[in-house]
Amino acid sequence: MSSAFSDTALAARDLAAGHRRIATRRIAMLVLLAVILLVALALDLTTGPARIDFAEIVGGILDPAGLDVRTRIILWQVRLPDALIALAVGAALGLAGLETQTVLNNPLASPYTLGISAAASFGAAMAIVLEPVLSFMPVTAVLPFTAFAFSFGAALLILALSSLHGGATSTVILYGIALHFLCNALTSALQYFASAEAVERVVFWTVGNLTKAGWTEVGIVTAVFLLVLPLSLRHVWVLTALRGGEVLAASAGIAVGRVRIAVMARVALLAAIGVCFVGAIAFVGLVGPHIARMLLGEDHRYLIPGACLTGAAMLSLASFLSKVLLPGVIIPVGVVTAIVGVPVFLVLIAARRGEAAWR
Repeated sequence: MSSAFSDTALAARDLAAGHRRIATRRIAMLVLLAVILLVALALDLTTGPARIDFAEIVGGILDPAGLDVRTRIILWQVRLPDALIALAVGAALGLAGLETQTVLNNPLASPYTLGISAAASFGAAMAIVLEPVLSFMPVTAVLPFTAFAFSFGAALLILALSSLHGGATSTVILYGIALHFLCNALTSALQYFASAEAVERVVFWTVGNLTKAGWTEVGIVTAVFLLVLPLSLRHVWVLTALRGGEVLAASAGIAVGRVRIAVMARVALLAAIGVCFVGAIAFVGLVGPHIARMLLGEDHRYLIPGACLTGAAMLSLASFLSKVLLPGVIIPVGVVTAIVGVPVFLVLIAARRGEAAWR
């Protein structure tokens, strides 16, 4: 009797020690991701047509009055807003992609592949093409509003249609794919009838660009992200349980359909507010959560902040690369994420091949 009790106590201690090791490793991974994010931010801030070294940037942030006028304008009106909007949009897309993949249990699900980004592009294209008709309104205000309205409306439409079929995972994805192709076709149709100048602006917006954002846009995206993040963190155990399968989650008393609708509403808001100011950004919401999962596992207590850090770091590094790949030319950041994202995604698919969780 005494020996059996000792064996049980020893096994419990081993189990607790193993749990502490896993938790410590995951916290170390989060710290590593935070360090990578800071390095990406530093690279992004120190890169550009004007030469400003890192020490001067740090000094300028702490004491703007100590800079000359030209350097202060470049730092505070150009580089800082561009760098910070990259962090905010990347974190929002990373969180949106993670929650989409979790509640739909599909590795290919993301705001981009579900047509939400395509709807935003169609809304922006409408604002640009109809600008002569809406000349009494500034296009700088109309464009983000229509992009947001169309992307949020698209997400609500997918939710409404899928709810008619009980919120089935396959139905949500099929509606999203159909919406993606429909919005792309409508955007192409608008370009066919638009002027050459309007077509150029539509293409420039749809490829994704950080240079149009200012402090107002940084504040809006950051505020929405900070409002949504606590709601996601409240669902960490529900989302973790969903990764074990819908049947298991339902047997634990979780209303899977209701959770899916609530999560998709959050995803719609994050994706819409992210893309309405910077255009469609591919692969960040798709690849970022996969990288975070490989590093942190399925526990959403760690995975949610990990996906946010990964998405922010990815878009910040893409912003840096967009300025250094071709000297003297700033490549649209959406082009960089697409070019870099494809090989990274293929590597991730190869790495995850055979894992039962994604079958």
